[in-house]
Amino acid sequence: MTPIIPSLAATVASLRQRLSDCARDDRGVSAVEFALVLPLMVTLYLGGVEVSQGLTIDRKVTLAARTITDLAARTDKIPEGEMTNILNASKAVLLPYSTANAKVTISQVLIDDNGNATIDWSVSKNGTVRAKGSTVTLPSALKVKGALIWGEVSYDYKPVIGYVITGTMTLSDQIYMRPRKSDSGVQYPAS
Repeated sequence: MTPIIPSLAATVASLRQRLSDCARDDRGVSAVEFALVLPLMVTLYLGGVEVSQGLTIDRKVTLAARTITDLAARTDKIPEGEMTNILNASKAVLLPYSTANAKVTISQVLIDDNGNATIDWSVSKNGTVRAKGSTVTLPSALKVKGALIWGEVSYDYKPVIGYVITGTMTLSDQIYMRPRKSDSGVQYPAS
């Protein structure tokens, strides 16, 4: 029995010596610190990339809505081919992002003396056309007799990395403008 106890005591003493040597040795500290901080740094970097891309697309959605509304409001008559060009202008604004996820709608809203707003005409690319004569709700400041061109753009944005957390997000904007050449509105399709 005596040989086991000295061997156990020697093992414990050896273990203590190795632990005290490790406690004094600082050669691998920076590598351990880097290994602890790396996942946080990568997460922050990728999160920053996703947020900046989402903000860029949201800005382009607003710019596309303004562009299509402005182009439609500049004239008193829009031929069919020109309307196609106006809708396609959103594609140029949204580049380099895919327009397969974009829904673009241009409508003309007529407002009567009582502030009631109805759809006069509506066209869309990848979206839903508003029904002629349907009633719409406008901000109270816009309920002045006349016509409005209403441009709407929505974009289904799926983050490259964060889609597991957020899923697909719909970024959208809408812009109202008065027709510039006619108080009674823009004729579409122009005959």
